[in-house]
Amino acid sequence: AIIREYEHAGLVEGGQTMFVPSGTSYFMSFFIPRPAPVTVVYPSDVDDAIWELIAPVLAKPTNQGRPRVHSDRLVYNAILYVLRGGITWRMLPKSFPPWQTVYGRFRTWADNGTWQRLTATLRQNLRIELGREPHPSAGVIDSQSVATGPGGGAVGNDPGKKVRGRKRHLLVDTEGLVVTVVVTPANVQDPTAAPEVFAEAKEQSPRLSHVWADGRYQGKLIGWAKEELGITVEIVSRLPGQKGFVVLPRRWVVERTFAWLGRYRRLARDWEAASWSACALIHIAASNMMARRIARYRALYQVA
Repeated sequence: AIIREYEHAGLVEGGQTMFVPSGTSYFMSFFIPRPAPVTVVYPSDVDDAIWELIAPVLAKPTNQGRPRVHSDRLVYNAILYVLRGGITWRMLPKSFPPWQTVYGRFRTWADNGTWQRLTATLRQNLRIELGREPHPSAGVIDSQSVATGPGGGAVGNDPGKKVRGRKRHLLVDTEGLVVTVVVTPANVQDPTAAPEVFAEAKEQSPRLSHVWADGRYQGKLIGWAKEELGITVEIVSRLPGQKGFVVLPRRWVVERTFAWLGRYRRLARDWEAASWSACALIHIAASNMMARRIARYRALYQVA
């Protein structure tokens, strides 16, 4: 009866509110139509070719729980928007799902290892596209100290780089593709974090048998890696008398990877409150770069 009275007054038509004056009752607020979601395409969004590479790992179908309101592709694009733009989660535009939904799914995928699996899958696919074995037999290890923002969680001081923050330990293959990532406070020395990096890398690539490193990885680590994991660590040092910037063999590969990751502005500085979040964002950036390269190569093959 109330609805019919409002229809007669011209306020409701077919269950949809046409005009809602001030002081409208709580009951009538249920009949206010929600605005249709606005479709906006951002430069960070993935296209169909890239999503076909990511979806098999990220968007696995499941019969458990309620159907998702927001698609995995839309949520992934929202995560990329945060990562590429260097913004906070709460600053996501209204064209994306609520930031709580985006962050919740980002954390769920981080907790169940989805980001690591995505990096591993795309790395294998890209190596096959390049005519290489799926699993690398050699790699390069290095670290990067990055300053943290306010409330950055567990941090430390790196006296050598004069940085207070965290340290990113990366092991990449000879193509510069990320194999494993470990994030520690900046005061953790490279030889201390290296065993964990080597162990994870060996798990990701059982063929791994040779790693190039700089002089900071000298000492007992070399013997431990050979005995425990069967990995030969080769130290690449400067020649006597060299001064200034010099491109050293093999070591430039991992330095280039750090530069690639720096294009994602959220990684230009460590703004994360937890190290797991920093690791996850590095995996997302690395896997996104791999997917874009694979899609670009396959498009060129089709044209040729």
